[in-house]
Amino acid sequence: MFDPSTLANQIQRRTFLNSAGVSLGSAALSALMAREGKAANSSGEQRPLPHHRARVKRVIFLYMSGGPSHLETFDEKPVLAKMHGQAMPESFTKGQPIAQLQGQKLTCQGPLIGFRKHGESGQVISDFLPWHGKMADDFCILRSMVTEQINHDPAHTFMNTGTAINGRPSMGSWINYGLGSEAEDLPGFVVLTSEGGRNPQPISSRMWAAGFLPSQFQGVPFESAGDPVHYVGNPAGVSMAQQRRLVDAIRKLDERRDGRFHDPEVAARIAAYELAFKMQSSVPELMDLSGETQATLDMYGAKPGDGSFASNCLLARRMAERGVRFIQLYHRDWDHHGDLVRYMNICCGHTDQPAWALLTDLKQRGMLDETLIIWGGEFGRTPMFQGKGGPGRDHHIKAFSMWLAGGGVRGGLTYGATDELGYNSVENVVHVRDLHATMLHLLGIDHERFSVKHQGLDARLTGVEKARVLTDVLN
Repeated sequence: MFDPSTLANQIQRRTFLNSAGVSLGSAALSALMAREGKAANSSGEQRPLPHHRARVKRVIFLYMSGGPSHLETFDEKPVLAKMHGQAMPESFTKGQPIAQLQGQKLTCQGPLIGFRKHGESGQVISDFLPWHGKMADDFCILRSMVTEQINHDPAHTFMNTGTAINGRPSMGSWINYGLGSEAEDLPGFVVLTSEGGRNPQPISSRMWAAGFLPSQFQGVPFESAGDPVHYVGNPAGVSMAQQRRLVDAIRKLDERRDGRFHDPEVAARIAAYELAFKMQSSVPELMDLSGETQATLDMYGAKPGDGSFASNCLLARRMAERGVRFIQLYHRDWDHHGDLVRYMNICCGHTDQPAWALLTDLKQRGMLDETLIIWGGEFGRTPMFQGKGGPGRDHHIKAFSMWLAGGGVRGGLTYGATDELGYNSVENVVHVRDLHATMLHLLGIDHERFSVKHQGLDARLTGVEKARVLTDVLN
């Protein structure tokens, strides 16, 4: 029997989906084009990607969650050392956003570790990071980073999505949507987490969400200990043939529902079931490190199944070999408001050698030239003292350091500078959006042309503000 309310509901639903720019045709075409290295906008118009010759195929983001101190890693400040214990000049801090030190007496805190030059390039790196010194000629230090959010969650959101507004696609989702995965049986975007240090800051799943993009492009968190992916295994007593029949039956039901309601998330659900079925075979093989030599395990400092950053770095190399497009490793203990020396030793002890091993391993296998490695956190730390169980530093957004390595990046280069106290980035300032623009550029994407219609706007990872590709740090 004909039900007018059902027809009205379908018409309203189609109108809404078309106006929101997420029609089923768009979602389905996006999924198909992504596999061929192409994407489509909301009107169904094909937008070929990449826009230009790509320098790299994939990104590995070593995310030091909590905000490592640039003043104890890559930004030596002799003047700050001389001013240790003196009042912080008000000319630096007046009217500036400060987190926990707001309204308190501000005192200069000199560097808490020594620095030395490394490699033929003479890059200056702190003694907390001796393994970084071994690869000084292979990475480019960005010493003049700035961001816009001073507390952890919004700062993570800004670094991952280009905006502090919740619900926007993460950078990995943008890349997965635009370029797709080279892996047929693994997600295009994988997230691994580890911890060890002062206090593991929580990381919301919003940081790898797809936002208004089809949900099949979101990041998939893998556990490096225990079951790698929740619920991906067959229930007891269920064979692969039975599971295949179940997936086929669900797909047919979803296709029938899709034909009636035209919901773009149905296409995403079908893709998710198919990928999950393939992952039942691919994930156990991926996570099984028994085929790795003892020399390789020792190089990373990895112990299979321990959930460490070292093991995650080795897994990142294995994922890169299998075609995963965006791999993000969070180490969650860099929020050093106090007892900084103790916790820097712990955090660097967990991450310094594995980062070197990952870069070295990729280089030895001929994969570094087609991989972009990014190292850094959501912000830096203040030049002012903060004490909780020993000298520490507060959150800081006006200056911090990150580094890049891999295809197209000039190794052995230090780019940008901060003032004499490390408070403000003053030379070749690099905004988070510039980092995103450069990352997309190396993947062959023009950030100004890579957009999706959302709520009547052409939404981009780099937003509407001006962002620049860091051509000076590229070969």
